[in-house]
Amino acid sequence: MAVDIPDKFYFKIGEVASLTGVKPHVLRYWESEFRMFSPAKSRGKQRQYERRDIELALEIKELLYEQGFTIAGARKHLKARKKNIDSVPVTLTDREYLCEIRKELQKLRARLP
Repeated sequence: MAVDIPDKFYFKIGEVASLTGVKPHVLRYWESEFRMFSPAKSRGKQRQYERRDIELALEIKELLYEQGFTIAGARKHLKARKKNIDSVPVTLTDREYLCEIRKELQKLRARLP
């Protein structure tokens, strides 16, 4: 299920509801059930969803509605997925690439007054 997310920084809850196909009260409920799903709030206390929040909402929807997970099962699945992503070691080529970037940044920093 591919959803075309508009190219902007923040979305209101109504926009996210129409993009994901779930009602706003469901999104608010998911915020209470999934710690990683917590949009920022503006000064006026309105929810400001980012692209990653929408992608996570779509993933939660797929787990619950299409794959038949329970809330607890979906929560465990998302935690396990995050653990697997966090435990991927940085390869030597990635490390070399980061070292090159660091050297370039140090050169730029030396040029600053």
